[in-house]
Amino acid sequence: MITSFLLKSLDRSIVVVVAILLGLAIAIPALNLLTAPDHPLHVPTFLVSLFGKYLTYALLALALDLVWGFCGILSLGHAAFFALGGYAMGMYLMRQIGVRGSYGNPLLPDFMVFLNWKELPWFWQGFDMFWFAALMVVLVPGLLAFVFGWFAFRSRVNGVYLSIITQAMTYALLLAFFRNDMGFGGNNGLTDFKDILGFNIQADGTRAALFAASALTLALCLVLTTAIVRSKYGKVLVAVRDAESRTRFLGYRVEHIKLFAFTVSAMMAGIAGALYVPQVGIINPGEFEPGNSIEVVIWTAVGGRGTLIGPIVGAILVNGGKSIFTAAFPEFWLFALGGLFVFVTLFLPKGVVGTASAYLARRKAHRRAADAENARDNLVAEPMAAE
Repeated sequence: MITSFLLKSLDRSIVVVVAILLGLAIAIPALNLLTAPDHPLHVPTFLVSLFGKYLTYALLALALDLVWGFCGILSLGHAAFFALGGYAMGMYLMRQIGVRGSYGNPLLPDFMVFLNWKELPWFWQGFDMFWFAALMVVLVPGLLAFVFGWFAFRSRVNGVYLSIITQAMTYALLLAFFRNDMGFGGNNGLTDFKDILGFNIQADGTRAALFAASALTLALCLVLTTAIVRSKYGKVLVAVRDAESRTRFLGYRVEHIKLFAFTVSAMMAGIAGALYVPQVGIINPGEFEPGNSIEVVIWTAVGGRGTLIGPIVGAILVNGGKSIFTAAFPEFWLFALGGLFVFVTLFLPKGVVGTASAYLARRKAHRRAADAENARDNLVAEPMAAE
């Protein structure tokens, strides 16, 4: 039943993107592991990790598109859910270090030994097991989103006020995680990871596997999100976006509809953060920066809000451009990013994918109109030829 529900919602464009992601999940690791370093098709390990990071950003943008593009909730706090998922994975990775840390303590991470902690805090218990950490990756961001959304949506906080509150939530978490007494590494965060599931996290094979996991997860979340927005619930979700008061008047519990989408989106963001951390090797409070959430909005807008595929494209394009631009002109990157957002807002309000889709739809409509006109001409010409 679930499989048929997912597959029924797919169209050709989604199938093509999923096929591309599945192909990349196979091709990139193969080109990294099975080709010699001097081979022209060889993909270096640092690029494998870089591409994997782009895919986690794409998953984060897809999560935002679910609530912004289809529900009208402009969240400026999705970096918080991303970072919480990252911290949950980072805590698992820190517990795997054991006696290989700088202080050789089999139980306490190095930063706790340095700060004279005597025992492991209660909220670190269980993170030595991967299944528990994986559960926390989705449970903690989802629970925060559920509690936050429950109060915000029941109070009918909308528009710019909701955006400001989500940003305030992110900033509050930033200040909290900066504190050394919180038990999350303070300003330095969590780093110096060694293993994941018993495999060396720096090994080429592990990096390739993490990239493949990112591509597969993004493909799965794209299918799941497509099924959600093209179901009956998705139609109501769009109705809430376009006419919330009218939808409420028709008898729908708008706060419940928003809450479900917001919670699912937060869980997806947490998964993206969990995949991000082992590939970059660090998680610190800087990931809570409100500016990071604003960047996610820019990725989504550039690609095309409300298109599902657009945020994926936007995240990869913007971050690929960032990697190139910051290497050449690091001091001008923020100006370029702001200019890009202004340009897209003024000239490509539907984003890259949205504009391309609209253009193709117009071409198809013109072609159909031309074919219909030719058919009418032929019908008129046949009786005349018979006479």
